[in-house]
Amino acid sequence: MSYAELVCCSNFSFQYGASHPFELVTRAQELGYAALAIADECSLAGIVRAHEVAEKVGLKLIVGSQFRFAEGDRIVLLAPDHDAYSQISALITQARRASKKGTYKIARDDFAAVDRCIGLWLPGRTIEDDQAQWFASLNLLRSYLAFSHHLAQNSDQRLEQMLGISAALGIPPVAVGDAHYHARARRRLHDVLTAVRLKTSVERIGRAGFANGERHLRPLATLRKLYPPELIERTQEVAALCSFSLKELHHEYPYELVPEGRTPSEHLRTLTEAGIHRRWPEGVTDAVLSQIERELVLIAEMKYEHYFLTVADIVAYARSQGILCQGRGSAANSAVCYALGVTEVDPARVSMLFERFISRERAEPPDIDVDFERQRREEVIQYIYKKYSRDRAALAATVIRYQPKMAVRDVGKALGFPLDVVDVLAKSLYWFDGKAAVGEQLVKLGFKRNSKLAQHLVALVQELVGFPRHLSQHVGGFVISQHPLHTLVPVENAAMPDRTIIQWDKEDLEALGLLKVDCLALGMLSAIRRALDMVGKYRGQDFRMQDVPAEDPATYDMLCRGESTGVFQVESRAQMSMLPRLKPRCYYDLVIEVAIIRPGPIQGGMVHPFLRRRQGIEKAEYPSPDLERVLSRTLGVPLFQEQVMQIAMVAAGFSAGEADMVRRSMAAWQRRGGLDQFEEKLRKGMLARGYTPEFAERIFKQVLGFGSYGFPESHSASFALLVYVSAWLKCHEPAAFVAGVLNSLPMGFYAPAQLVADARRNGVTFRDPDVLRSDWDCTLEPGQDGKPEVRLGFRMIGGLAEAQAQAIVASRMDRSFASVDDLAHRASLNKRSLDLLAKAKALQSLSGHRRLARWDARGVEKLPGMLAGLSAPDAVIDLLPPTEAQDIVEDYHSLGLTLGRHPLSLLRTRLDRIRVRRASDLPAVADKSRVRVAGLVTHRQRPETASGVLFVSLEDETGTANLIVWPKVLEQQRVPILGASLMVVEGQLQSEQGVIHIIAHKVRDYTAWLGQLAVSSRDFR
Repeated sequence: MSYAELVCCSNFSFQYGASHPFELVTRAQELGYAALAIADECSLAGIVRAHEVAEKVGLKLIVGSQFRFAEGDRIVLLAPDHDAYSQISALITQARRASKKGTYKIARDDFAAVDRCIGLWLPGRTIEDDQAQWFASLNLLRSYLAFSHHLAQNSDQRLEQMLGISAALGIPPVAVGDAHYHARARRRLHDVLTAVRLKTSVERIGRAGFANGERHLRPLATLRKLYPPELIERTQEVAALCSFSLKELHHEYPYELVPEGRTPSEHLRTLTEAGIHRRWPEGVTDAVLSQIERELVLIAEMKYEHYFLTVADIVAYARSQGILCQGRGSAANSAVCYALGVTEVDPARVSMLFERFISRERAEPPDIDVDFERQRREEVIQYIYKKYSRDRAALAATVIRYQPKMAVRDVGKALGFPLDVVDVLAKSLYWFDGKAAVGEQLVKLGFKRNSKLAQHLVALVQELVGFPRHLSQHVGGFVISQHPLHTLVPVENAAMPDRTIIQWDKEDLEALGLLKVDCLALGMLSAIRRALDMVGKYRGQDFRMQDVPAEDPATYDMLCRGESTGVFQVESRAQMSMLPRLKPRCYYDLVIEVAIIRPGPIQGGMVHPFLRRRQGIEKAEYPSPDLERVLSRTLGVPLFQEQVMQIAMVAAGFSAGEADMVRRSMAAWQRRGGLDQFEEKLRKGMLARGYTPEFAERIFKQVLGFGSYGFPESHSASFALLVYVSAWLKCHEPAAFVAGVLNSLPMGFYAPAQLVADARRNGVTFRDPDVLRSDWDCTLEPGQDGKPEVRLGFRMIGGLAEAQAQAIVASRMDRSFASVDDLAHRASLNKRSLDLLAKAKALQSLSGHRRLARWDARGVEKLPGMLAGLSAPDAVIDLLPPTEAQDIVEDYHSLGLTLGRHPLSLLRTRLDRIRVRRASDLPAVADKSRVRVAGLVTHRQRPETASGVLFVSLEDETGTANLIVWPKVLEQQRVPILGASLMVVEGQLQSEQGVIHIIAHKVRDYTAWLGQLAVSSRDFR
């Protein structure tokens, strides 16, 4: 006699379930269960993950959800068919939309219309007749009384009571485990999650927790001892009724974009042909026409016309509103999308593998990403909502998971650790620390390694890390449907007003083949558009992206020197080090530059072989003419995902769709399993075509690395266009470029201080914010030498509201301000805003230096009635101006930067005494020399591909010194390395092809020398 578990919740019942969906499915299969129902609380968020694993292991999965009432009883709805699934999804949507994010509101009356589902009723602590009678009155397809036996003292009594109700109401009883975790050992973690949910400690959860550890998936032998045989048999009866699978879900694209009288294929072809005339006014080549025809045929065959029409419509709207946008992806960079205007990448310039996103073997939609200006993407989002309604359009979810720091806080509080200890422990963990670091930090705080409490904390944190904590909204992945979305997937409220999200993330959608249009925000598009506008305004004529001259030698010269601060995609330290080595001289070099500093090429050992071949040190070799055609553009070294796929096709005989399935299997390694199903075919295919076993092994390892981390050539090609445009602007219009970037923050690698310092070193002049001249944005003003200068905008003043700044700009349109008092009254500024302006030196044209300005700001008095607007009598004051050091401190506090001297200029005499070199001195120092450098810490970066190496950037008044900190040095000097704002470092200089690093040996924290100056670094992986 087998058994089907009909009530089980995963950790997507946030703070209720204590096991991942895959753990539950795998355990149920191991125990020999006939089926498993995942019924999360008012949610279907974890069901796709369960579905994927159930398909793999061959376990029948039943889709359901459970709902809890205030009286303590619950009802579980299971889906026997598609109609029942839609009812469950709609009910979840109704309950979630009726309440704030993360909660739901359900009433018994809400179940009156549910008539296609199988229902199970689970009583609360006490079994109430009126609740049972309510359940019996529902018009469900089938109804059952669910009895769960958890070895409680009254379990036998409850069973007798349930059997009595069953006989009285004519509703059959059924056995359920009401499992909350897959194995008994998770009971401790469940107690912790219960304490977190109730905002208390494990000691105090009382009856809110479980009395024992019986809420796991139990062996069949145990279940047969606990339940009457007929209750166990009935579980299989219920399971037999449930034939629904998520594979049945079908997504229909919106229809309304196709005019009456046309088929979708005809309309897409019409729009494409119109685009061909726009793109190629002089005539199109036969090769391009052939490519377009092949793509249109494939799109029609796969019935993806509506998808391409939807994306094209969104892009057309954005362009009609003057919103800069750019599509990317293999489907986006197809010839059809180029003709439609979705992308600006001419497919003739880059070899694309269209099957990367569309293939006959894979019955799922393509995935096109469209980047929009960040500040204007909301206009596009609202256009989508308006066109399709909130019933048919919603954002995909993002699953926010526990990281070590948050896990430590939640577990520590639940175990009753003192709050100050929890706080210190959490703060001792840095952004790159894994869960293994928790034990080490506990020991440093004075806990003994064999302390039971400490061991519990470490073990529970390790279990909790990676658990879903809550759902958030995806950065821009829209799901759009012809029919109401709630028939497909539950919809709930997002934290942002007027936003709704579905309960599945992008990987769930990909697994089920559902349409998603990524409308993403890209800060660099905002920066480029604003810079182009400023250049046009300064020159007195429009200046657009297409007006940027192609393949400008001076731009490439600048990039070859590694001068790329602020430039899109190539501004990181790693990219700055790569540029002088790769020496890009054309567009396709930038395509490679974007892709080469990625985990795939790095982990696959591709970077150095490519550079040696690029520099002529090593000859490019190709195992066969077929592979030469695939790899010649990257000198025999695979750098892109598409190339790895083409290798599988050319060398192993894979079809295009099979090759992409390899990539997708690797991309989902931890989610759905690995490459086992493809490894044998890859190896055999290569051996059959005459390649050596060594070559087959090497290619398989490359596929292994690239499948998950390699960067697509299609994305790189789109990004490379923006790299070039942003680099050209930096080279030829540096003032407009830096102003555009400052107006588009936050974005990129650098803080305003570094952006301004770099621009000043390259000849750009900046002016302080000024109430008589500044706008909200940074602007250009004529300079003395004819070059534009940058006037800092009010947006740079920390804490100043945009509305107050716009009031200043509007008030001075008629006439200038005569005094601070005049400014305050006409612009209706409050005292806080006035003080912020004074601190930022924005009042100095009216008052003089900072101290006088603050005096005037505090002396503003709002006079009543007819006296409003009159100035109070001037007071006779004699305030000394602040010192240079005081000015710099106030600059950083107010603006995050200074237009005066760099802070280290003031410390240079002291630094000279301890023999600290300037950053500008380092190029003249011999390789492998021992040096001492110092600077403000601007960045700390510890990439996952760097084997524990930490990279640190130090800024002084002359430039930046870059440190390499080996793991052993970091371990020994963790506190100064990770805590210092001003760092003095001794180490060995490493110089190669103009790229200079300092290998750090001894690090000292000199932050105290900064006094009241507060600076912060940007720390990330």
